[in-house]
Amino acid sequence: MTSYPSAPPPGQSGQPGQHGDGAPAYGTPPAAGPGQSWAGQGWGGQGGAPAPQQGAPVCPRHPDRVSYVSCQRCGRPACPECQRPAAVGVHCVDCVRQASQGGRGQVTVFGGRARPGAKPVVTITMIALCVAVFLIDMVNPSLRQAFTFSPAAGQIEPWRMLTTAYLHAPGQFGIVHLGFNMVALWFTGPFLEQALGRARFLALYLVSALGGSVAVLLLTPLELWNRGAVGASGAVFGLFGAVAVVMLRLKMRNTSIFSVIGINLVITFVMPNISWQAHLGGLVTGAAIAAVLAYVPKKIRTWAGPAGIAAIALLLIIATVVRYALV
Repeated sequence: MTSYPSAPPPGQSGQPGQHGDGAPAYGTPPAAGPGQSWAGQGWGGQGGAPAPQQGAPVCPRHPDRVSYVSCQRCGRPACPECQRPAAVGVHCVDCVRQASQGGRGQVTVFGGRARPGAKPVVTITMIALCVAVFLIDMVNPSLRQAFTFSPAAGQIEPWRMLTTAYLHAPGQFGIVHLGFNMVALWFTGPFLEQALGRARFLALYLVSALGGSVAVLLLTPLELWNRGAVGASGAVFGLFGAVAVVMLRLKMRNTSIFSVIGINLVITFVMPNISWQAHLGGLVTGAAIAAVLAYVPKKIRTWAGPAGIAAIALLLIIATVVRYALV
């Protein structure tokens, strides 16, 4: 934001050392010769596969195989043989089979409705809105004046706390600012939209934008309340925080997102005319929402996830009301 003025499946024998088609399982030792024994050399005394380390995640279909890769839909570990590429990460063969049979009520591991292979409709819509508003603002600057958020304007017209997320600064800097935000949204949006579901992703985006504006209100000195802040950066930083939490939940070993977050935080504090308050507020809000969706108990995930998002939004509204009441 810019500031400016599980059992073996049917068909498998379940016998140790063999799959359902009779082929030897991975890890089956070679036949021992006369007088030879593989016991004590990493193989079971009866020719079985080596036991996985205690506590290590194993594939439900192949319990002798350790796997640190989880299905994006059901969250169970999946060995390479059971992994199927998906729009986001991988799905296990059981979930792929269920989807091919047209099962209803399928949900992701975060409680959202699963849409394998679907277009990121919400992400595309958010990008289209930001670009369209920027083009309209180029020929009609009064649009920016009517919907830009500043703490002073928000006290009278609180909806500006959300509308400002679709505005960007004018001129060449605005083009760069818009381009950066839209690229960041495109790289993070489809992943989160697929993982969380469309409704939860949209809520994440909007509440993160609100969190950015609330942080501007809370952290801006009173004498600077007339300074406006525009841009989708608060919402985008919320997506950054959410991606980090989701990747930790799925045990995806990718440090690049943390590097990106770190670099952007540094830029936030060293470059002029950037609202660090909005970036920080969006980042914290997005991470908090993702944590609720990722770690709420599975039995209550369907309703507790939306309830948690609503609670965070309510806390932001209460903080806004209290801050204005103290003026």
